[in-house]
Amino acid sequence: MEIEAALRWLAIRKDGTPLRFLRYAIEEPASESALALGCLVEPTGVLVVATPESRAFAVWGLIVDEIRKLGSGDASRRRNTLMAAFRLSSVPAGHTAWKATLNDRFLQLIDLPGVFGDPPPITATPMHKAWRRAVAKLADCVLRKLELLRRDGREWLDYIEIGRSEAGQPPRGRLVGGQCGDTGYRAPSPGAQPVFLERMVVRVVMHRQMVLRRTTERDVVAREDGVDAFDTLAWTGWPGDSSELPVKAVWACRVVARPPAWPGDPTVARLRFRKVLRQGERYYFVSETWDGNLEDWHSWIAVDVDHHGIARGIRDEAGRPVAGLTIQVTFDPHCLPEACWWYAEQTEIERLRRPPAGDPRLLEIGDGFVEHTFPEQCQPRGNYGIAFRWP
Repeated sequence: MEIEAALRWLAIRKDGTPLRFLRYAIEEPASESALALGCLVEPTGVLVVATPESRAFAVWGLIVDEIRKLGSGDASRRRNTLMAAFRLSSVPAGHTAWKATLNDRFLQLIDLPGVFGDPPPITATPMHKAWRRAVAKLADCVLRKLELLRRDGREWLDYIEIGRSEAGQPPRGRLVGGQCGDTGYRAPSPGAQPVFLERMVVRVVMHRQMVLRRTTERDVVAREDGVDAFDTLAWTGWPGDSSELPVKAVWACRVVARPPAWPGDPTVARLRFRKVLRQGERYYFVSETWDGNLEDWHSWIAVDVDHHGIARGIRDEAGRPVAGLTIQVTFDPHCLPEACWWYAEQTEIERLRRPPAGDPRLLEIGDGFVEHTFPEQCQPRGNYGIAFRWP
């Protein structure tokens, strides 16, 4: 079996960790690593704008997650032989690190009390027997998972985080010790909403030069315990009747109006979740806003980051956004702009300046559909969007 052969090849390496060989297989398609591990790394090609490091973390996270599911508990022979074979973080007491060869790592398992018999064996024979059964079972589990991931690659994002965690790296986009650490995100404002967005898709439908409808999908990760809602601004002019609030819950949330504290302030619509989230827990929900007046023309579609940031953009091979911020605009076919471009963290004056011809920020309008996925992180307190110039 191809997957089993790849796992065996990965386990017997003496001169580096599995993560190193997975990354090398992605970076060097003609290498020995790529030849041996192609069946494992090729499915991550759906993450078309992910770095080789992230793709390697994804495969590593998948392997780690399946190993942790095997066996009936911590004393499982299959699980412990796999942990030794792939040098996972739990090293038997009395040892500081896994040894280089597979056999020497199996010998280290002799020090696990009661797992391989009492009294413990004096050779690694029981470990090798357990390894043969365990690696075949692991290969079956990995193969089934890869077949599912080929149809929907969004779960790769969870495996990236598992891989990073096993490698001792902080989760992507999370604050370390209350500071930005080396994640590349600045600190949020004191009043920021306690969530991080793995994915945000904003779909806007225009009527003439005005926004008719704006539908937003959000995959959030709670930054603290007790998160049960997400606040979004309702457009001005709300008369105070909840039935007239221009925000609608589409999926997995309900709308609760929060009247403004002062006359003239915008109304906040609280999107209440179906459950209370614990720190690190994910949640997906969809909301929609619309404008029944259609009096104000628009020069841009903006996203203000009033939380802990948005992940880097990733699209699968079918072009679907699976991570990060994506904005899609459908223009009125009878009222198309003469130019569109995306902007990131610019003032109102800057974002209204049309980029020169050939600038990579210019977007093709085509038959009236414009879309952009932001490849870089969206920072707390930042503003991102698509601007347009009307004829």
